[in-house]
Amino acid sequence: MHQSPAKSSEAPLRGFIHLKVRPSGWQLLTLVIALLVLVPLLVLALAWSEPAWDIWKHFRETLLNRLILNTLILVTGVSTGTLLLGITLAWLTGACNFPGRKIFSWTLLLPLAMPTYVLAFVFLGIFDYSGPVQTQLRGWFGRDAWVPDVRSAGGVILVMSLALYPYVYLLTRNAFRTQGKRALEAAQSLGCSPAGGFFRVVLPMARPWIAGGTTLVMMEALADFGAVSIFNFDTFTTAIYKAWFGFFSLPAAAQLSSLLVAMVFILVALEQRLRRHMRFAQSRITPQSERIQLAGVRRWLATGYCLVVLGLAFLLPAAQLLAWSLEIFHEEFDSRYLGLVSHSLILGLLSAILIAMTALLLAYAGRRHQDRWTHGLIRTATLGYALPGTVLAVGIFIPLAWLDNQLISLSRTLFNVEITQLLQGTILIMITAYMIRFMAAGFKSIDSAMHRVTNNIDEASRLMGLRGIKLLYKVHLPMLRGGIFTALTLAFVDVMKEMPITLMTRPFGWDTLAVKIFELTSEGEWERAALPALTLLLSGLLPIVLLMRETDRD
Repeated sequence: MHQSPAKSSEAPLRGFIHLKVRPSGWQLLTLVIALLVLVPLLVLALAWSEPAWDIWKHFRETLLNRLILNTLILVTGVSTGTLLLGITLAWLTGACNFPGRKIFSWTLLLPLAMPTYVLAFVFLGIFDYSGPVQTQLRGWFGRDAWVPDVRSAGGVILVMSLALYPYVYLLTRNAFRTQGKRALEAAQSLGCSPAGGFFRVVLPMARPWIAGGTTLVMMEALADFGAVSIFNFDTFTTAIYKAWFGFFSLPAAAQLSSLLVAMVFILVALEQRLRRHMRFAQSRITPQSERIQLAGVRRWLATGYCLVVLGLAFLLPAAQLLAWSLEIFHEEFDSRYLGLVSHSLILGLLSAILIAMTALLLAYAGRRHQDRWTHGLIRTATLGYALPGTVLAVGIFIPLAWLDNQLISLSRTLFNVEITQLLQGTILIMITAYMIRFMAAGFKSIDSAMHRVTNNIDEASRLMGLRGIKLLYKVHLPMLRGGIFTALTLAFVDVMKEMPITLMTRPFGWDTLAVKIFELTSEGEWERAALPALTLLLSGLLPIVLLMRETDRD
């Protein structure tokens, strides 16, 4: 029935008044979690109240123009590279048939397990001037033979494109799989050539998915710290690190972080705008008989192309890491290495458990309260995925350092106790930043599983006297085991691989595998960095296996 304008305008107001006057415990919990994301953003915005003019003057005279130019070059180059790789590979494996297609359809996702900073130092170890490739080329063609410089903008763009193309590949392939041969036949019936049909019909139909994947790639490129620091390619993320640990200026780091947040939020708004224009229809996966059968030399060119990309993005780096690890295993595998592993495992497990528990509470709060204010708070609480690690490290450290100083002053005044620090120098800052950064991954997994629990189950449980937390514990929790396990796995692996948050907020001496990789690669010790990198790679394969089981069943 049509609702009058007056009633329509009063409904949101009543919902707001109800939330403001009588919020439930679940709504208050959602508000607290959302504030964990909003406080760092507010701190970064307030950092401009006292600009660090001396640092900014130095940046303006020496770095600022290069930072802006390098960031634009990186984002443009990586998005272009991932578009070319992702679209072509998605079309071949999603709509065509050639030798090895079924294997490539899932193995081309394996580069997702390779952290960008790991792929970066492996590429430098193989293709740098002193690496085996250039050494061999100089032996064949002489010392004056020209070889492209891998330590360049083109080198870092190539590495990040190889590491990030699966974002475009995964989304676009799902779109191409439902089109296949039929879309080209429809285009040809309208007078288009095969190439014209691809560019005028197939690509426009897949545009929302392509744009969504490319937006994710651009956000990852803006947020990357490890790969660009290994290549000595200055961007905003490396400048934030230098402002804090080089110039010892938290205000300057916060102000740089606020600029980076503005760029990221523009991309988030762009992604949400594209999502609003998506239209979904019931579709089925194209059977093999409707795929485009590549014949002659084209079928082997397709196989070779997929093999080259997979080899450069995963097989060659993984083999090199294994070879280096075997060479130095007896030297590096000792109590110190076991300490790195234990620190990484402790952080990963504690953070994953906290993220999964918090995500479960958020999902249940969203189930109990369907008003837009609660869901707006939930969207805010899961916004951390869009914040770079360097930004969160700065935004979390500043308010917790202030709170630490207040608690120290209070203990000195009330109890006459001298304490140097309470919160600083603990893993609390790290785990808080991890929870904010990776809450979205845990929430989406649990919330998707929560939607599969029908309301009839809730109603039947209430008739049996189960309400509130008892309903969640005794009814929902057993039914959400799969989603909770996925959330734990994704959060655990993300925390294990996270570099900038760990590097910038860890307690003294609390090194992890990611920190050790950064320290060794900063000194050019590629071989010694191989063992911790291989460990991270193996841990990163866990979510890829889960992803492949869900996305590829043809």
